[in-house]
Amino acid sequence: MKTNNIQPDAKTDFEPGILPVKNSMGRKNGQSRLSPSGSFEKLLKSNGKLSRAEAVLTPEAFLEKSGLGRKVVTTEKDQSIFSQGDAANAVFFIQKGKVKLTVFSKRGKEATIALLGAGSFVGEECVAAIQPHRMATAIALTQCTLLRIERGEMVRALHEEQAFSDVFVAFLLARNARIQEDLIDQLFNSSEKRLARTLLLLARFGKEGTPETVIPKISQETLAEMVGTTRSRVSFFMNRFRKLGFIEYNGVLRVNSALLNVVLHD
Repeated sequence: MKTNNIQPDAKTDFEPGILPVKNSMGRKNGQSRLSPSGSFEKLLKSNGKLSRAEAVLTPEAFLEKSGLGRKVVTTEKDQSIFSQGDAANAVFFIQKGKVKLTVFSKRGKEATIALLGAGSFVGEECVAAIQPHRMATAIALTQCTLLRIERGEMVRALHEEQAFSDVFVAFLLARNARIQEDLIDQLFNSSEKRLARTLLLLARFGKEGTPETVIPKISQETLAEMVGTTRSRVSFFMNRFRKLGFIEYNGVLRVNSALLNVVLHD
C-alpha cells in the first residue's frame, strides 16, 4: 500500500479520554485514568494564559518554534498516512479526525488493532531506535488534520521540553492502560459485551466532553476484527441492539447511552 501525498493545513480540534471497562468479574478499570490529551484540553480552555514552558504543549506553538521537522498536514478519508514496512521516521499527532491502525499477515490477512481519535499520537514507536520500520498501517477513517513531527525533532523535544515530555508520557501510560483493558475485555467478556464496549468507545462515552453519538461509518468486518469474532455474530448483535433501542442506523450509526447497560450488566 503506497502512502499518498498530504497537504498542509492548520486547523485544530482536540478531544480527550478513555472509557471504563467492566469485566465479568465485576471490576471497573480506567474510569479515573488521565486522558492522553487532557493536558491539551486544559491549555485550550486557559485563554492563552500560559507560561513559556507550557506554550509548547499546543501543536501550533510547537510548530511555530524555529527549526525544521514539524508541519501540519491533512489527509482525506481512506488515505494512507503510513504503511506497514515503511521507514519509521516521524510521529503524527491527531488534531482532528479518526485513524485506523491495521496489520497485514504474510498471507495478506488484515486485522484492525486500534481506532484512534483527536488527541492521540500515531507512530510513536519510532522514537525507539530499535524500531526502524512501521509495524502497522495507519489509514484515515475521516478527513484528518495531523501534526507531523520528524523523529529527530521528537527526540529533541522530549529531552529539552519538560512540559511536552510530560504530556507524551501521560499519553503512553493511558495507551498502555487501554491495551490492558482490551486484554481483560477479550479474556473475560462475551463477544456481545466486547462489541458494545467498542461502539461506546467509538462514540466517546465515558470520556470528558460530550459523547459523539453519531460515529464515522465503519464496516461490520472492521468491527469483527476489533472485537475478535465473526462478521455474522456482529450482524446478529447489531440487529439485537437496534431492536432494543441501544443503537440506530439508517445511513449513519447512532449510539445511545442505554448501550452502557450491556457493558455493565453481569
